[in-house]
Amino acid sequence: MAQSGNPKIQSILQDYFIMFLGLTLYALSWTLFLVPAQITGGGISGLAAVIFYSTKIPIGLTFFAINVVLVTIAMKILGASFGIKTIFSMVVLSLIFSIPTELFPDAIIQDNFLSAVLGGMFGGVGIGLVFSRGGSTGGTDIIAMIINKYRNISPGRIIMYCDVIIIGSSYFLVHSLDKMVYGFVSMAVVSYTIDAFLSGSNASAQIFIFSPKYEEIADFINTESMRGVTVLNGIGWYTQKDVKVLMAIVRKKETSQLFRKVKEIDPNAFISMASVMGVYGQGFEKIKG
Repeated sequence: MAQSGNPKIQSILQDYFIMFLGLTLYALSWTLFLVPAQITGGGISGLAAVIFYSTKIPIGLTFFAINVVLVTIAMKILGASFGIKTIFSMVVLSLIFSIPTELFPDAIIQDNFLSAVLGGMFGGVGIGLVFSRGGSTGGTDIIAMIINKYRNISPGRIIMYCDVIIIGSSYFLVHSLDKMVYGFVSMAVVSYTIDAFLSGSNASAQIFIFSPKYEEIADFINTESMRGVTVLNGIGWYTQKDVKVLMAIVRKKETSQLFRKVKEIDPNAFISMASVMGVYGQGFEKIKG
C-alpha cells in the first residue's frame, strides 16, 4: 500500500516545487526590475506596488491582505484543491515580497523600458509555471482561472483586461504618465509570455502519413504513442492507384518519436505536419461551453 501511494506523493511534491520556482521568478520580476524602476505592473502585485510607492506600506503586507479575501472566493468557486495551492502561492509570494529591499540592488538595468520588458518576461514565465500546475498567484489570476474554467478564453487575455484598469487608475496615485506607459508595456509582455508558455507546452500537430506500410505505422501510433489514428482512402493521381492515408493528431513533443519510428518502418514514407490552434476531446483539452 505504501508503494502505491508514492507516485502520487511525488507528483504532488513536484507540482509544488515547480510552483515554487514559478513564484520565485514572478517575485524576482518585481524586486529586481519593476520596483527599482518604480514601474506599476498589473494585478494585485501592481496595486500593492502603487500603494508602496505612495505610502511605503510593504508590498508583502498589502498583497497578503487583499488576497485573503480573493482566496476565500476562489475556494468556493474553484474547489478546495485550488484554494490550497493558491494559499501556498499567496504565502510564498508574501514572504518573498517581505524580504528587505536593501538586500536587492537598486537597479540592475538603468533603462526603464528594458526593466519593463524583462520584468514582464520573468513574471509571465513565472505565472505560466504556476498555471501549468493548476495554481494561481492570486489577484487577477483568480478571475482568469474562474472564467477559463467555463469559457475557452486564454488566461493571458483575461489578465490583460483586468490589468488595464489597475494600471490606468494608478496614474491618479503616482501621477506619472511615463511609469503608467511602462506598466502597460510590462503588462503586454506578461500576457504574451503566459500565452506563449502555456500554448507551447500543450501545442499539437496534425500529421498525414502516406505509406504502403500504413498498418504497422498505425499500430505503433495506437499502441505505443497512445494516440488515435484514422485511415483515409485516397487515390494517387499520378499513379492512378488507391492509397491509404493516416491522419493523427499528437502533441508536438511527441512528433520526434513518431518520426523516428516511421523512418524505421518505411524510410520512403511521405509525411505532412501542420500546427493546429486547438484540439479538444479525449486525450487533449476539455470542451468548455
